[in-house]
Amino acid sequence: MLWSDGRLGPEARVPFDLGDRGLLLGDGVFDTALILNGRVAFAAAHRDRLVAAAASLGFAVEPARIEEAMRALAGQVPRGSIRTTVTRGSGPRGLRPPAEPRPTLFASASPLTPGLAGAPLRLWPTGIRRNDTAPTARLKTLGYLDAVLAAREAAEHGFDEALFRNTRGDVACGGTGNLFAVLGERLVTPPLSDGVLDGIVRAEILRLAPACALAPEERSLPLDTLLGADAVLLTNSLRFVAPVQGIGATALASAAHPAVARLTRALSARVRAECGVAPEAVP
Repeated sequence: MLWSDGRLGPEARVPFDLGDRGLLLGDGVFDTALILNGRVAFAAAHRDRLVAAAASLGFAVEPARIEEAMRALAGQVPRGSIRTTVTRGSGPRGLRPPAEPRPTLFASASPLTPGLAGAPLRLWPTGIRRNDTAPTARLKTLGYLDAVLAAREAAEHGFDEALFRNTRGDVACGGTGNLFAVLGERLVTPPLSDGVLDGIVRAEILRLAPACALAPEERSLPLDTLLGADAVLLTNSLRFVAPVQGIGATALASAAHPAVARLTRALSARVRAECGVAPEAVP
């Protein structure tokens, strides 16, 4: 289903301004959220992050319009995912943004991939580096080509997803999610300054960690530290808590670690409170 300019429809194509800066320059941001039971999980957090991301690029988007799109699509696709996209809109030729941007907002919903939530995965350490010096490294911008190429590279090597390091060689993130390392009783994740997206589920996990007998900590993670962790997790709004069972040639027993089970249960309870159903209840 597609939402555009207040209208819902099953078509994937709508008239589009070929001068839109999102299309020509990747000048825009997007968000991915989960629909369960006709509700959007952590809807307010997704809305607020998208508004803040657009503001950081220098243009405004109305929170009410984002809510309208999400609510309309959630009512049509009871179990699925929503991608909400905002661009700066069209402008004159060249890089300089227009003085008075007119943003373009549209959203689409798709069915959930069966078995995605909580499924274990293996990560390929790509040679493509996450540019921690770029402001856009902490946003979900439309310029996602590094992630696209890294995903292709990972698949060619027989892995599920890429692992990115930053320009200093420290661990940044996965191709589609944040990374956590269980180190004894500590739950460590790279700070945003290492070129990391402020993930919605990342924030939830950091809040839930103390109740799961884990001390949350944000600090830089060398790859060797991650490889020697008791467990490694990748989190995002659709995978939730995905245990990492291998990084390159290193095998990990993340799925069997009790901390993973505790975090999964705690996050499931949060989702159930939001949507009335837990993610594992979805076939």
